[in-house]
Amino acid sequence: MIGQHHAKAKTLGPRAAQLFTELNERHRSTFTVADVEAITGLSAASSRNLVLRIQRNGLITRLKPGLYNLVPFELGWATEHVDSPYLIAQELVGTAPYFLSHGTALELHRMVTQPIFTICVSCTRRVRPQTVGGYDFRFIHIAPEQEFGVTKHWIDKERFVIVSDMERTIIDGLRHQAFAGGITEIAKGLWMKRDVLNVERLADYALRLGVGAVIRRLGFLLEHYGLAAASTLERLHVALTATYQRFDPLLPAEGAHVARWRLQLNVTPEELDAVRLG
Repeated sequence: MIGQHHAKAKTLGPRAAQLFTELNERHRSTFTVADVEAITGLSAASSRNLVLRIQRNGLITRLKPGLYNLVPFELGWATEHVDSPYLIAQELVGTAPYFLSHGTALELHRMVTQPIFTICVSCTRRVRPQTVGGYDFRFIHIAPEQEFGVTKHWIDKERFVIVSDMERTIIDGLRHQAFAGGITEIAKGLWMKRDVLNVERLADYALRLGVGAVIRRLGFLLEHYGLAAASTLERLHVALTATYQRFDPLLPAEGAHVARWRLQLNVTPEELDAVRLG
């Protein structure tokens, strides 16, 4: 694809041809003005001018100031194209460690029953929410020691992004339900993938993260759905303090208290049981 761009770029001069050749070598379809400077050796102003000329010729699309992606050759005369939002997310975090997470990871692992439109990214760098190429991106700040439980998701044969594995996705959802469609969506994902999820790994991740509310919610769900051995439940149970937490922090503090897991169950048992029927 980029080789065909190279042929068209030759008419724009050697710098444009050099840019597309190097992007091809790096398997990059999304790039920044800083990349153009580094590849061509041009000044910032000259790099911006080069990008503007290439954009006018329909070879690239501007996603936001300073960020662009290539228009695939097979689109013919189209001059607007937005690449995979997952690759855009990778560009937005720069060199900082990151992984696609929460609702986005649920979708990538096919653990949802409804589409999720916000791209969620966990990152060790603080990045503001933004809309790029028509996609909404939300960034969840994590400490470096919280970067675990990740895997590769291949966009195509040459490009991949980092995503939380299924177990980490469940744990993150139990911590930040608002980014994952709510507690019942997490319960659905847990039930849908019950035959392939590693329950011991789920417990390991919850204890490693060390967030009491997550340990409580995971223990309760695993016990409610009969998915864990008694020894696994005990590992989670002994880590609890006397403090009570709401099962769903997005809902009011009402409902019965579950003493075993130090939880206020503010969703109905019927809602949780309905997950099995989905």
